[in-house]
Amino acid sequence: MTLPQEIIRAKRDGRELSASEIAEFIGGLTSGEVTEGQAAAFAMAVFFRGMSLAERVALTEAMTLSGTTIDWGAPDLPGPVLDKHSTGGVGDNVSLMLAPMLAALGAFVPMISGRGLGHTGGTLDKLDSIPGYDTRPDLLRFKQVVRDVGCAIIGQTESLAPADRRLYAIRDVTATVESVALITASILSKKLAAGLEALVMDVKTGSGAFMPTLDASRELAESIATVATGAGLPTVSLITDMNEPLASAAGNAVEVQNAVDFLIGRRQDVRLLRVTLSLGAELLRLAGLAHTVVEGEALLRGTLESGKAAETFERMVAALGGPADFLARAPALLPRAGVVVEAAPERGGIVTAIDVRAIGLAVVELGGGRARAADAIDPSVGLTRLAALGEEVGAERPLAIVHARDPLSVEAVTKRLRAAYRLGDAAPRRADPVVERILPAGPTQ
Repeated sequence: MTLPQEIIRAKRDGRELSASEIAEFIGGLTSGEVTEGQAAAFAMAVFFRGMSLAERVALTEAMTLSGTTIDWGAPDLPGPVLDKHSTGGVGDNVSLMLAPMLAALGAFVPMISGRGLGHTGGTLDKLDSIPGYDTRPDLLRFKQVVRDVGCAIIGQTESLAPADRRLYAIRDVTATVESVALITASILSKKLAAGLEALVMDVKTGSGAFMPTLDASRELAESIATVATGAGLPTVSLITDMNEPLASAAGNAVEVQNAVDFLIGRRQDVRLLRVTLSLGAELLRLAGLAHTVVEGEALLRGTLESGKAAETFERMVAALGGPADFLARAPALLPRAGVVVEAAPERGGIVTAIDVRAIGLAVVELGGGRARAADAIDPSVGLTRLAALGEEVGAERPLAIVHARDPLSVEAVTKRLRAAYRLGDAAPRRADPVVERILPAGPTQ
């Protein structure tokens, strides 16, 4: 047996690790023999030295096999098992809508999601704002909800990829989130353990992404598509723009309300709709539920127009312990901040650029994210009516509405927002939020 510190030393010095060394280290991480400090040192060594494709495959497989893997047979589900995953952004609540949209079309979506990392929001943190919703059911209940409803969005159970659960929390507080190898293994270990038949990956790029440049985003998108497909999970990656928040809300309860509004047709942010339809259409095509992405988008729109997606979402919430009438009562049931104030710009103008990472950090500063893994989150705080690129702001249109615990928080976050928004006299060109489509063999336009 190789000592954990020797494996760390080898990676620190740039040596390629063998599959057995990686398996030993992950085994120790799972059993507790590898300390938190050693796990942090390993993550930092990988961050600086990287991993070859063979190492990434070995790390993914070791983390997948660190716990239970789900078999959806006996009896077989009457539809494909699909999922989508995002590298995380600001105002990215796509999962809340896409899972029930896919389920309404006969797919089964066992979505195992994570909590917020750094400046980005986490799907589980959002769902925790729904009274009674259980994001950590046991495996039996999880499988039953997927079978009965068609989708379930939960966190990692104790038995699914436990090594990743431990490493995930350490990455958040050791500045090692952006490692391509660690992101690839973290995402795919959960997806492979969930027994998927197809996956679509949403890799963000831009000022609010962990991979701020297109080249870095493409590297991650190719890594995930290649490792996943090589492991028997057909995967397509889309690179999507995060140079402005995806939704007009950022926070936890406020993003759930935004998703409710989306599902019932009250309000659908244009960029959010475009990305949601694009990701879902890729999955429907991969699974054979649509011949083309155009057909897939039409089918997904139909679930919104018919109300089937909203109905499925509400059934999922109820099946996992939330209110049976959540959609109708969401404004009353979701936590509400004590102070709600407009964040006005210092001067009027047209939004020409946004530091999206700064907006995410503003939510963290309000209490809606974590500075440390053990930090509690206030689900009520956040930002709504976020101004978009090309929008004119001024006396009649604030930069955002701040939902805060106290007036001092509002003052601090307003300063951060003013610094995050660049104003000018002319509107910038609005680009398609779907930047590029990546296949395992390489990018295609």
